[in-house]
Amino acid sequence: MIEQRRAKRFELRLPVEIVRTGPVPISGHGETRNVCSRGILFASDLKVDIGESLEYVIAFPMGSQARESVALHCLGKVLRFEGDFTRPEDPAHPFQMAATIERYEFVRQ
Repeated sequence: MIEQRRAKRFELRLPVEIVRTGPVPISGHGETRNVCSRGILFASDLKVDIGESLEYVIAFPMGSQARESVALHCLGKVLRFEGDFTRPEDPAHPFQMAATIERYEFVRQ
């Protein structure tokens, strides 16, 4: 099979917090599976429908020289969803979804 992705994916396991305000606020936690310049794949305890707008915050670990932690605050949409089953490798995060990165900003915490 030939790889047809436009951007290289990086396998990263980082904590992610899913948030959204508005008429139907949501909040959940998860962990990234892979990240690229166009989007992320993550596992979560939250079910979000395909096409829904989403805000999520990816927490980066502090380096040895860092004085503050840094997070990536992203806005995007859910492109793909897998779930409604028990993930034996990660029962705390039974849902897996892919989301775009349409806008982002680094935030010092």
